[in-house]
Amino acid sequence: MKPTLKPGLTHRFAYKVPENKTVPYTYPEAPEIAAMPKVFATGNMIILMEWTCTQLLGKHLDPGEGSLGVYVDVSHLAATLPGQTVTVDVECTEVAGPRVTFRVKAHDGVDVIGEGRHERFVVMWDKFNARLAAKAAKVKEFA
Repeated sequence: MKPTLKPGLTHRFAYKVPENKTVPYTYPEAPEIAAMPKVFATGNMIILMEWTCTQLLGKHLDPGEGSLGVYVDVSHLAATLPGQTVTVDVECTEVAGPRVTFRVKAHDGVDVIGEGRHERFVVMWDKFNARLAAKAAKVKEFA
């Protein structure tokens, strides 16, 4: 990780919500979920916040590094319809070794739809992928 990553850095990203990011599309095989209103799904809002944080991090990572979400504390405050544009603002609030903390907030042009805190852990992809391969081998042993 480069020393340019510091608390106070901010980033903004806007995303137009397509219908396939609404609640019924998250688990269409679950009748209870499929019957829900077509509004931006909470999980997709959180992933959008994570995406925005990774965009901020990107230019501050060394080759071969990436980041993984390790903590989310976010409130989903208002419904967003397909076709609305959600704007996410993130601010780096702390860098503690490989752990990076962000304040996150999303707005759909009418309401603040979500806000909270998100943490990411910077990793070397080759080491992470090696651990993942070792885990996959163990899973196959038990299958």
